[in-house]
Amino acid sequence: MSRRRSSTCGHGSLPDRSTTPNEPLLARHLKLHDLFDGGAGHDLVTGRRLVLGNADVRISYVVAAETSPLYRNAIGDECVFIEDGTGTLETVFGHIPFGPGDYLIVPRATTHRWVTDGTVRAYGIEASSHILPPKRYLSRFGQLLEHAPYCERDLRGPSEPEIRDETDVEVHILHRGSGPGGVSGTVHVVPQHPFDVIGWDGCLYPYAFNVADFEPITGRVHQPPPVHQVFEGSNFVICNFVPRKVDYHPLAIPVPYFHSNVDSDEVMFYVAGNYEARKGSGIGPGSISLHPGGHSHGPHPSAIEASLGIEAVDELAVMVDTFRPLELGEAGTASDDGKYAWSWNQ
Repeated sequence: MSRRRSSTCGHGSLPDRSTTPNEPLLARHLKLHDLFDGGAGHDLVTGRRLVLGNADVRISYVVAAETSPLYRNAIGDECVFIEDGTGTLETVFGHIPFGPGDYLIVPRATTHRWVTDGTVRAYGIEASSHILPPKRYLSRFGQLLEHAPYCERDLRGPSEPEIRDETDVEVHILHRGSGPGGVSGTVHVVPQHPFDVIGWDGCLYPYAFNVADFEPITGRVHQPPPVHQVFEGSNFVICNFVPRKVDYHPLAIPVPYFHSNVDSDEVMFYVAGNYEARKGSGIGPGSISLHPGGHSHGPHPSAIEASLGIEAVDELAVMVDTFRPLELGEAGTASDDGKYAWSWNQ
C-alpha cells in the first residue's frame, strides 16, 4: 500500500461510550426501534448509539441515511449486521455492496466509509480483538471444514481498489485513550486520499457474509447454542438463529428448556419472524433481550404448549454471548422497557 504522513490532527467527536453497571442484576428488554425516528442526519459511524459494552466488546445500534466520514477503528475488528437497507462499504482494499442480512467484517485499522442508498438499520459489534470464524470450523491450514455451517464460497470480498486523487482528506480514528469507555477519537488530515492504493495481497481483508447462507444444524433433540455460532472474538462469540426444522424426536419440546447462563451474558437481537420461546413477553423485531450470567430464564408462559406439534420455526436473531459482564450504554438505558424481568409472572 502507498505510504503517507498525517499533516494536522484534532479531536474527533465520538458517540457517548460511557456505561453503567446492570445493577440490580436484571434481565432486560431493550427496544432498539424506539431509539431513532429516522435516518436523516445520521451516518453509520458517528450516529451509532452504545447499547451494551464491556472491555472486550461494544454493541451499538444506528439508523442512518447519510454517508459516513472516512473511519479507522484502531482498537479491534468490527462486525456490522445490516438489519435493513442497502449501500456500499468503501474500503482501502476495495468496495463491498451490502444489503439486508449481511454481516460486514472490517479488520482493525482498515480505513473505510459507509455509503447508504436511503435508510439503513445496522447493529454494530465492535471488538477489542480480531473477529474470526470459530476455531473448530477451521483446519490447521485455516480452511473451513466440511462440518462448518458455511464455506469460503459464501464470503464476498472487496472489488478492485478504487484510486482517488484528493488532497487534505479527514480520517476519523478510534483509538485507546482516556475518554469514556477507555477510548478516544482523533481526526487526522492526510495529504492524499487513503484510497490511493494500486493493489494489496495477503489474507487480511474485509468481507461480507449473508445470514441466509448459514446452514442450520438441527437434531432429534434440542441442540446447544454453539451449533448456531458464526464468529468469535476474545471473550465473546456471535451466533445466529435462522429459520430451521425443530427437534424431531417424538417427545421433543421445540422451545429451549429453562437454564442459567453460567459463563456468559446472553444478548439476543431479534431481527425477523416469530421467536417461539419469547411469545407473550412483548419482544418482537427490533428488540434485544439481555439475560445476564446467573439469571435463570426459559420459555414464557404458554410458549411451551404453543410450540408443541410445530415442525419448523421462522425466526431470525443475532446473539452475542460475552464471558465478562456487560454494562448498559446510554442507548440501553434509554430503550429499556422496565418490566421484562417480571414477564414470566404473567
